[in-house]
Amino acid sequence: MNEVQPHNLTPLTSMPVKKELKGCVRVPGDKSISHRALMFGALALGETTISGLLESDDVLATAEAMRQLGARVIKDDDGIWHVHGVGVGGFLEPENALDFGNAGTGSRLCMGLVAGASIKCSFIGDASLSSRPMGRILDPLREMGVVVEASNGDRLPLTLKGPDLVLPIDYQVPMPSAQVKSAVLLAGLGSPGITTVIERVMTRDHTEKMLQGFGADLTVETAEDGTRTIRLQGMPALIPQKIEVPSDPSSSAFPLVAALLVPGSDITIENMMLNKTRIGLVETLLEMGADIEITNRRENGGEAVGDVRAKYSSLNGVEVPEERAPFMIDEYPILAVAASFAKGKTLMKGLNELRVKECDRLSVTANGLKANGVSCEEGEDYLVVEGGMVEGGGIVSVHMDHRIAMSFLVMGLASKKPVKVDDTMHIATSFPNFESLMKTLGASFQ
Repeated sequence: MNEVQPHNLTPLTSMPVKKELKGCVRVPGDKSISHRALMFGALALGETTISGLLESDDVLATAEAMRQLGARVIKDDDGIWHVHGVGVGGFLEPENALDFGNAGTGSRLCMGLVAGASIKCSFIGDASLSSRPMGRILDPLREMGVVVEASNGDRLPLTLKGPDLVLPIDYQVPMPSAQVKSAVLLAGLGSPGITTVIERVMTRDHTEKMLQGFGADLTVETAEDGTRTIRLQGMPALIPQKIEVPSDPSSSAFPLVAALLVPGSDITIENMMLNKTRIGLVETLLEMGADIEITNRRENGGEAVGDVRAKYSSLNGVEVPEERAPFMIDEYPILAVAASFAKGKTLMKGLNELRVKECDRLSVTANGLKANGVSCEEGEDYLVVEGGMVEGGGIVSVHMDHRIAMSFLVMGLASKKPVKVDDTMHIATSFPNFESLMKTLGASFQ
């Protein structure tokens, strides 16, 4: 199987803003919705159209994977994407390995897709993705009859061979993970029976909503204690859809927090997704005293959206409820940056999942804070940040993690001294125009 090649570092320094950040912008489309729109479009029989697709490295890797599996995926001159799907069970065995680069969501969800397709398929990725554990995805797929050949520790590169008919299973997800839940449900599409997934803690529910939107027979029951039981009837005839992808709340977090930290700033993010499983950061910032206003609330393709305005604010440290972690797991690095400027201590708990992201985000975030003069304490599953005036002037090693890079570039906009990150290459995995968009608001990078 292919070996992962290193890359040359592309450092960038963020300069303290001399005036303020101002403007009304639309950040790229939501990454979770973009991945799923391409995949479900490939599973529907007919043409699905997608506007506002996030054209990042991660999502483009998913688009190419769908092509290799037999779907026709093209972008027209107006920027609309057209996916001509092959129907559930219609995927072809690809001639080459599917290369997902740095895309954790794309690769893990696609493992579920091919598991239910009775084909043999190999997966490869970059150094970061190849270091990430895949066992939590592969274990339930093995229960469903999938044969797995994987590198040490159930890591990439790996090969899956789906059975003639996937076994329907009842699976209780052992940890809060939308990726595990989604992979099992997508594999269950190829089963003749009912696949059941039970999650004790609700995670982002885009897969359930979008499958229902495409016509799948899927039900969700929520018990009094919050446990969700999701049942999916296999082998559905999915119906092509017209999808408009809303702005990604995880990407929106960077300009929003920048506005809160730089004196005099006033920024509006248009058309941001407001799904309740994705706005834990906004809830937390409001509790910290942030001046955030949401207007023009509406529904778009089954998802709540709105325009979010943030102004410079004096923040206070808070204790973030542990049960909120699944609803903002990608936003803890930028929250840690916001907490660095707040008055008092901020305690974040339930952060185990951060250790198995693109890097060990918990340790890398803590090290980045310390490098810039911020006092913090890292525990096994928690982080305590002591806020105040941030000195800056440090160099942050981002370990190929896009969100770490963007978080500390935001820090440099409000700190006393510039902040340098050692590599920005992977920012393109989720927010390819981050640097140019921030510059339009008044940011300066060198």
